[in-house]
Amino acid sequence: MRSIWKGSIAFGLVNVPVKVYTATEDHDIKFHQVHAADGGRIRYERVCTVDGQPVQYADIDKAYESPDGDRVILTDEDFSKLPAAEKHEIPVLQFVPAEQIDPILFDKSYYLEPDSNTPKAYVLLAKTLEQTDRIALVHFTLRQKTRLGALRVRDGVLVLQTMLWPDEVRSVAFDKLDDVSEPRPQELQMAETLVDTLSDDFDPTQYVDEYQIELKKMLDEAIASGSGKVTRAPEAAAPEMDAEVVDLVAALQRSLEASGRGGSKAPAAKKAPAKAAAKATAAAKKPAKKAAKKAPAKQTRKGA
Repeated sequence: MRSIWKGSIAFGLVNVPVKVYTATEDHDIKFHQVHAADGGRIRYERVCTVDGQPVQYADIDKAYESPDGDRVILTDEDFSKLPAAEKHEIPVLQFVPAEQIDPILFDKSYYLEPDSNTPKAYVLLAKTLEQTDRIALVHFTLRQKTRLGALRVRDGVLVLQTMLWPDEVRSVAFDKLDDVSEPRPQELQMAETLVDTLSDDFDPTQYVDEYQIELKKMLDEAIASGSGKVTRAPEAAAPEMDAEVVDLVAALQRSLEASGRGGSKAPAAKKAPAKAAAKATAAAKKPAKKAAKKAPAKQTRKGA
């Protein structure tokens, strides 16, 4: 995992340095939009509606339109004047019972890693939250946005969950629920019996995303069969030799030529005569040894 943020938790007078990591990941298979007629990729550009020209991201400001149609354009300088939490501090606002926070308020989750050689303060905060069964409400800034967060413990690790502001949760009232009669005792009893038969401890490993599994299987089979829906990836071109390497090879070749040893075939040509000479010498020595052995026999016959 790669850290996305560094800071510290302000726990009273205790400072807890931490690194922030994204705690979840999306395993959904990604698709590109293509032109049905020829399979060409669909591209999107930021185009100005006034001059029709593409606009670079650095040249884009933000505009607000009021319900009456009035528009206000704000720049980065305007946003820098707004109040925000300390960019690298997570102050604890208060500790609240875990059951008092409605799960609908929870948004994204992040792991906090101790960013200190002696993470004693980190462990102290984690243990305190576990033993008191409390959640720490915190205030912090992430990606230029001030957020409310819940700090809790999961398997000994601090987890920071961003929270929605209360006014971001819609209030709801469905007319069809008005004037509905209460369930009868017999109906409640039967429903509770059904609940009991399906009751068990929660084990997330029992559940799998069957849609993604079947989708991956379909894609793998299509690629393996080579059907008309598959466009084969072009073969990778052989890597070109780096220009610096080419210059170095050329410089070495010129150096060899300057020393009188230029050309890759020259050393091989010199070795060939040497081998032939060695063979000739060995062949000449063998007959010489045989002659030396026969010489004394001839001399003996002459003496007789």
